[in-house]
Amino acid sequence: MAQRHKILLTGMLGQVGWELRRSLAPLGQVIAVDRAQLDLADPDAIRHVVREVRPTLIVNPAAYTAVDQAESEPKLAMAVNGIAPGILAEEAKRLGAMLVHYSTDYVFDGAKHGAYQETDATNPLGVYGTTKLAGEQAIQAIAGQHLIFRTAWVYGLRGRNFFLTMLRLAQEKDALRVVDDQRGSPTWSRMIAETTALAIARWNGAESGIYHLTCGGETSWYGFAQAILQEYQARQAERNWPPLKVAPGDIEAITTEQYPLPAKRPANSVLDNSRLEAAFAVAVPDWREALSLAMDGKEPLRPD
Repeated sequence: MAQRHKILLTGMLGQVGWELRRSLAPLGQVIAVDRAQLDLADPDAIRHVVREVRPTLIVNPAAYTAVDQAESEPKLAMAVNGIAPGILAEEAKRLGAMLVHYSTDYVFDGAKHGAYQETDATNPLGVYGTTKLAGEQAIQAIAGQHLIFRTAWVYGLRGRNFFLTMLRLAQEKDALRVVDDQRGSPTWSRMIAETTALAIARWNGAESGIYHLTCGGETSWYGFAQAILQEYQARQAERNWPPLKVAPGDIEAITTEQYPLPAKRPANSVLDNSRLEAAFAVAVPDWREALSLAMDGKEPLRPD
């Protein structure tokens, strides 16, 4: 029988954290906290909460994820993304607990042709990627039991993400322009959470390390935007959803140069999931299949 864990889950209100609350429940008791209860920028608060809860498993989806804002807040981004994971790793090791942490495609520069493997050289382009890489390295330096899942292009039915933004804009605007020269694998937050739970359930202590965890296949942001609107339109009449002002075929494809942002993005964010699939006997779905499942569960969009 699988071990029943006492699980400390950070970032419970985030895209992945919200889904993890449900997917981790069969594995034991979940003590979920948000930023108000655990500020990862405060090392003393981290130690206090972990020592008070005394978990057998820490799952840390919380992060500083404002990629562009990080360029002007490097110290805060490093505190949350780079320093806090190391403290969590120290505390987990002290308790004999396991740590699950999430990282990002932004640790790579995107110059590679083909999907990135875990062993490929890292070379982050900006503050966000640099701080997330520092978090990975801090965890590995502690050398406790850990899983680091690198993911990319994450979206869900709550929070701020590309999926919800495209649906909102397609209802509000008369035109959409979307970047077509960055490639990746759109990844549903629920898939991340469910795969995480499977990996933990199948954990035998020998698999510590970094694993890539995204949906399969690849597309551009432009292709993802078209697919989102197509899936929406296919359900619109049956669900009585509001009409779109922009049809999938009316989206204008643009280059990264035509949409400048403070932080540079990797041109190639495609990650190879084969190590994950082999280690934990899981099969990740294609991004288009996951998008269809996500849309099936979607409630009518109510713009904020």
